[in-house]
Amino acid sequence: MIPVSRYENKSKWKKFGRRSALKTKSVKLSIFQTFKTKTHQLTGEAIRQRNIITHLAQTNNSKSMTRTAIAQSIAAKNGLLWKNIYSGVFRDMDEILIPLDIVVEAGRLPLKRGPKALQEKGIPFYKLTKNGYLVALSIDGLENKKLVLDKFLSNPEMKEKEFVDAIKMLVKVSPKLTHSIFEIYVNAYCDGKLKSLLPFSISEFYRISKNTFAIQKELLDGFQKLSKSNRLDILKLFSKFT
Repeated sequence: MIPVSRYENKSKWKKFGRRSALKTKSVKLSIFQTFKTKTHQLTGEAIRQRNIITHLAQTNNSKSMTRTAIAQSIAAKNGLLWKNIYSGVFRDMDEILIPLDIVVEAGRLPLKRGPKALQEKGIPFYKLTKNGYLVALSIDGLENKKLVLDKFLSNPEMKEKEFVDAIKMLVKVSPKLTHSIFEIYVNAYCDGKLKSLLPFSISEFYRISKNTFAIQKELLDGFQKLSKSNRLDILKLFSKFT
């Protein structure tokens, strides 16, 4: 989970929660959105959407999957009042995450108190869709990534078996590189370079990655041709960078 203190102060979250319902924008996922003058700083909307998605990716308890529970969880982890961010959570889910098929209603929880009509109807709780699991994998700081990855790769829409097998092997030796694949793909979707998240397409990934992985391939091809001593020299050099 990304701590709020790294990007936003409490007042910005509070202000954004009040203003969000008043804004009218096209439906667009904003998890990579940054400020125009601070391109390395995520906006409050980006942080909130990340928190909603990672929260749902890390729980199976229906009581913790309601909008109120999600807002309370985010607030508790970031030292905020949940009522100040609830409107933002409500808007993100109803106007963005649900329409984009990233989050879907999973059922209703019965109420023992409150208006009779609400007791009969119950309170909705939510879960991630297949698209949602893919988006979750693109967010750094996601816990239990292996479980989320397994859920995503078991998706029947993953028809490219070679990709599935390669990812399962790659995540064992290079988790960060694996994460970057999903990050590039989902970021392209957020920028409008992809019409849909699924089915995941290797050809589409190649198109949008702009030879990002050409460097890694060149390194791997050259590395395996080196002698053992030369390989150690290269590894020592890289260790200085990390």
